[in-house]
Amino acid sequence: MNFNGFDFGGLFDVELAIRSLPFVLEGLPMTIIISVAAMGIGLILGLFLALARSAKTRWLRWPARVYISFMRGTPILVFLFILYFGLPVVGVEMNALTAAILGFGFNSAAYIAEIDRSSLSAVDHGQWEASRSLGLSYGLTLRSIILPQAVRIAIPPLTNIFMDIVKATSLAAVITVPELFQKTQIVAGREFDAMTMYILVALVYWPICIVIGYLQERLEKRYSKYV
Repeated sequence: MNFNGFDFGGLFDVELAIRSLPFVLEGLPMTIIISVAAMGIGLILGLFLALARSAKTRWLRWPARVYISFMRGTPILVFLFILYFGLPVVGVEMNALTAAILGFGFNSAAYIAEIDRSSLSAVDHGQWEASRSLGLSYGLTLRSIILPQAVRIAIPPLTNIFMDIVKATSLAAVITVPELFQKTQIVAGREFDAMTMYILVALVYWPICIVIGYLQERLEKRYSKYV
């Protein structure tokens, strides 16, 4: 297709894309491993940060506030460089995969903490009081009454965080993790057709996020009974 002298057909080489797709998809398992592991770390750490952030004691509240502020206020790429290239200076070394998982996990925990905190706050405070009047412990009240309701509220923003992690794993290519984008860059450099390869990898990320969106809908239906 030609428009005013511009050849749109030159933007995407279908033959190259089909030929390169198997090699690019070799990075998919690594992308999924990083995304799922980082989200797991983020969910666990984020919940503890949210509870600490809402605590009455300063020695819990202020460290959580500082951590959340730092992680939200610094680029994830800089944090990845600190973990992978910076820590070896002080004798702490880790492989690229571990650095990527920890980097995305620790960073996402800050955002998840704020989502959890707002979701917990959205649950009627009277339910805490009713639980105390029944003699239920803090842990039992949180686990059996408050969290199921808060989870329903938190599902949409948490899904967005997971999608962001999946897409952000492309940054792990700069620390040599062989994920989707790193594989794409190899082919782009070898074939001298970056546009085709970048469009191709975008088309790979897209259905992954569609599947995540579908899972979000299923989870919302499952937890709708708590509304």
